[in-house]
Amino acid sequence: MTTLLKGAAFISGAASGIGRHTAIAFARHGVKRLAMADIDKGLLTTTYQDVKKMFPHVDVVPIQMDVRDQEQVRRGIAETVSAFGRLDIAVNNAGIGGSGKLTHEAEYEDIERVLDVNLHGVYRCQKEELAAMIKQEDHGPREGRGSIINVTSIYGFVAPNPWIAQTAYTAAKHGVIGLTKGDANAYSQYNIRINAIAPGYIGTPLDASSVETTNPYAPLIQDLGRTPLKRIGLQEECADAIVLMASPMNSYMQGAVQVVDGGFTSN
Repeated sequence: MTTLLKGAAFISGAASGIGRHTAIAFARHGVKRLAMADIDKGLLTTTYQDVKKMFPHVDVVPIQMDVRDQEQVRRGIAETVSAFGRLDIAVNNAGIGGSGKLTHEAEYEDIERVLDVNLHGVYRCQKEELAAMIKQEDHGPREGRGSIINVTSIYGFVAPNPWIAQTAYTAAKHGVIGLTKGDANAYSQYNIRINAIAPGYIGTPLDASSVETTNPYAPLIQDLGRTPLKRIGLQEECADAIVLMASPMNSYMQGAVQVVDGGFTSN
């Protein structure tokens, strides 16, 4: 087993999709203390059991947590630090899609929910992670006091095509990049690294179901046609990019956004 990573890690939205694969990748690459948080207790239990079966030597703590609730987030990070002694890596991955309705047709509650989970949820997690990391021993220039990776999207850079109505989602993901850059600047003095990863179309259950169709006008089919690699990304590919970003091999990356999109935004 490789030891690219070490220390204690926390992942939100860890029960499925990119979060699940990141948990597996972290365990594979050396993390031996892992907190997995998610709002879905059933899926979280299944993923926890899968990770323990694959990596029985890893100390895994499942945490049911809603990122919309600051007190639940506070307790989740506190439980992680209490169990492991410190927090070295945090991945703020929890997120949801939008309603797909145009702004004038969307219910205000739908827009508010997308912003609350995808932007405010990242802020709530990052707030508590920073409060924990700033108290920790600084392990030097390559490891520091900790590393935070926020999961944004290619829609943090560009707007969706007209046939994909996701304005609230796009606004939230742009905001995550601003949150990442702002706190990266502010907390560099404490040797805490904060970066973001921007996935393109990755084979999560949501994206994959949108692509598996014979309809040539399906939104993701059209966008995949504009992607130089001409395929949807694997969840493992995104998780591996997060591993690299969290590792000491990226110790001079700060306030940056790594795009993992098969070349979509290069067009």
